[in-house]
Amino acid sequence: MTSILVRRGPRSQLRYPILAAAATLLWFGFASAPASATPQIGEAASPLVVTAFDGTTFDLAKLRGMVVLVNYWATWCARCRKEMPKLDAFYRHYHDRGLEIIGISIDFPRDYEKMRKAARSVTYPTAAAKDISDDGFGKPGGVPITWIIDADGKVRDRMIDVRDELLNGIVVPLLPH
Repeated sequence: MTSILVRRGPRSQLRYPILAAAATLLWFGFASAPASATPQIGEAASPLVVTAFDGTTFDLAKLRGMVVLVNYWATWCARCRKEMPKLDAFYRHYHDRGLEIIGISIDFPRDYEKMRKAARSVTYPTAAAKDISDDGFGKPGGVPITWIIDADGKVRDRMIDVRDELLNGIVVPLLPH
């Protein structure tokens, strides 16, 4: 393991940003997560089983025949909060046509109440990453990130910014007609 040398003087101001970056890397698992932990576009989706805030179990393997969006978010992420209403409107419009969404918060457990409050603003299932029991997806490299899984269980794409043209151009054509 590499140690950080702390010096006195003008360079010592770099200590805290370096420590913060190191903590972030450890949190997201860059230092220890195998490269294969993230879903691979064009491959079968990895297992994902998580208990949602409402107590139901979301099991990706049991959703064959549906198009599924797996969205990782956090309460401190402004882009995440901005795209949640867009995902919710899309879910309400297309859920009856075979769309499912799960929102998974990567917030720390101490922010559980913030997560639940944000989750109440949407109608699709939401969960905390700490409640994942089978995680073939691994920790996301950042948020927001949304994985698109087709009805056959294959990872079709990922979005780091949910926009209407992406939802309409990538997800809608995957839905049953």
